[in-house]
Amino acid sequence: MTSRPTPAPAHAHDITVDLLVVGSGTGMAAALTANELGLSTLIVEKTEYVGGSTARSGGAFWLPANPILQKAGAGDSPERAETYLRAVVGDSAPAERGKAFADNCVATVEMLQRSTPMKFFWAEGYSDYHPELPGGSAVGRTCECRPFNASVLGQERARLRPGLMEAPVPMPTTGADYKWMNLMAKVPTKGIPRIIKRLAQGLGGLALRREYLAGGQALAAGLFAGVLRARIPVWTETQLVRLIMDGDRVTGAVVAQGGREVTVTARRGVVLAAGGFDHDMTMRHKYQSERLNAHESLGAEGNTGDAIRLAQDAGATTGLMDQAWWFPAVAALPGGTPTVMLAERSLPGSFMVDHTGRRFINESTDYMSFGQRILEREDAGEPVESMWIVFDQKYRNSYIFAAGLFPRQPLPQSWYEAGIAHQAADPAELARKIGLPEQTFAETFRTFNADATTGNDSEFQRGNSAYDRYYGDPTVQPNPNLRPLTTGPFYAVKVTLSDLGTCGGVQADTRARALREDGSVIEGLYAIGNTAANAFGRTYPGAGATIGQGLVFGYIAAQDAAERSQ
Repeated sequence: MTSRPTPAPAHAHDITVDLLVVGSGTGMAAALTANELGLSTLIVEKTEYVGGSTARSGGAFWLPANPILQKAGAGDSPERAETYLRAVVGDSAPAERGKAFADNCVATVEMLQRSTPMKFFWAEGYSDYHPELPGGSAVGRTCECRPFNASVLGQERARLRPGLMEAPVPMPTTGADYKWMNLMAKVPTKGIPRIIKRLAQGLGGLALRREYLAGGQALAAGLFAGVLRARIPVWTETQLVRLIMDGDRVTGAVVAQGGREVTVTARRGVVLAAGGFDHDMTMRHKYQSERLNAHESLGAEGNTGDAIRLAQDAGATTGLMDQAWWFPAVAALPGGTPTVMLAERSLPGSFMVDHTGRRFINESTDYMSFGQRILEREDAGEPVESMWIVFDQKYRNSYIFAAGLFPRQPLPQSWYEAGIAHQAADPAELARKIGLPEQTFAETFRTFNADATTGNDSEFQRGNSAYDRYYGDPTVQPNPNLRPLTTGPFYAVKVTLSDLGTCGGVQADTRARALREDGSVIEGLYAIGNTAANAFGRTYPGAGATIGQGLVFGYIAAQDAAERSQ
C-alpha cells in the first residue's frame, strides 16, 4: 500500500465538554457510549495515530454471553462466565469487578452494533485459555470484526495507526483465517480456500476503491468510523500534562499540543484510556524485571505510563504493576523489534529449551502464563538466560513461521548472521552452535521424541488442554501438539519475552472509577484498559480479554458519567 500523509491534527484550544477521553484505543468505546447518552465528548491522543495498541493487536475480543455468541448458539450465559471468572481469577482481583464485566458484555456489544458500521463473528473453537476450570468453554467466547472497509474513513484513513505487519498484497486475514492458513500445507482443503477468499476480497476491493482490513486494524478502523460518524473530535499529537482538581474532584485536564498548553474542562469526568507503561523502562525495571529490554514490547510507542503517574498525583492508588500481557516472540535483530509468533509453540515437531538445554514449560500454554513462568523462575533465583524454539525440517516444510515465512521458505540469512537462528545436521551440532550443554540437550531431545511418539507429554502435559490443541495440527494423532523431531536439518530460533502491553495500573471499582488507597472514589476520574489494574487480576481468561475489558469498562465509565450530576 502507498503511504499517505497524515493530516495535521485538529487545533487544540480551551474547551468545555461533558467527558474527556484520554487515549484512542478502546477509549473510543467510552466516547461512543457517551455520545449515545447525549454527552459532549472529546478524545485526545498523544501520538499522531488513532487506534492505540488495539490497532496493533489481533483484534479479538472476549465478551462472554454477548449477542454474537447467543445468535451463533455458543451455549454461553452470564452465570457460566461469572463461574469461570471466579475460578480463573481467584483472589487476584475483586470478584465484583468480574461480575460488573460479565453483566455489561451484552450491552457493550449492542452499543457497538448501533454506533459503528462493524459486523462481528464468533471465532468458534478458539478455546478459553483455561477451559478445564468450572465455567470454562472449549468452543470459546472469542469474537472478531469481519474484514472492514477502511475507505469509509476518507481522508482520516491516514490517521489510523498502522498494524504490526503489512502484507505484501492486500489480504484481510482474520485470526480465524490464520489458524487454517497456517496449516495450508497440511490441510489444503481448509487453508487454500481461505487464502483465495481473502486475496479476492483484498484485490477485488481495490478495484472497487475499497481497502479491507482485518484483525486489530479492522476493529480500530470500525471504532474510528463510529467516532467520525458521531462527529466526536479527536485531537492527535496532544499529550496529557496534568489533571485539574476542584477539591477532591477531577474537573478536567491541561493538555499540550505543539508546545502550547490548553485547558479542557470536563463537566462529567475524565476517562484515562492511555495504555500502560509498555515503553517506560524505568517503571518496567522497578515493578517487573531488570532483565526486560527496551523496544521489545509490542504495545503502541506512546504507552509510557503518563496517565498512571498523573492519576497517582491526583491521589489514585495502583495495583498489579508487576503484570503484563506477556507474549513470547522471535528475538529482534539489532535495532529492530521482536517478531510475532503465535501458533509456532503449539505445532508438532517443535519444543523449547532454556540456556540449560532443558525444556522448562508446556510450550502451548497461553502467552501470559508463559511470561509469568519466566518471571517466577527469576524470582526463585533461577533466571531463564535464553530461550530457543527447536524444530526440524518437516516442521519448516509444514507451517508458517513468525507470521511471514511460508512453508519451505528458508529462514532469513540476517537471522543467522545475528545469531538468533542456527541450523545443524544433528542435535549435537545444534547444541554446540547455540552454546548449550550437549549431553543435556541430547537427553532432552531423546525424552521429548519418546513422549511425542506416544502422544503423551510426561513432563508438561502439552496437548492435554483444548486451548493447547486449538493451534495444533489436526492431521497429527493422537496428539496434535506432539511429533518427534526426526527429519534434519534441525533448527533453533531465539525467543524473547515480549508483551502486548502492561496490565497493572490505577485501581478502579465496578464503575471504572479511580480509587484512593483507602478505597474511596476520586470523583470525576475513570481508568480503563491498560491504564487500569487488570480486572482479571493475574490471569488472561481468553483471547481478546484485554480488548474486551477495555470496551466494557469504557461503556461502564460513560454510563456512570452520564448519571452524575454536574
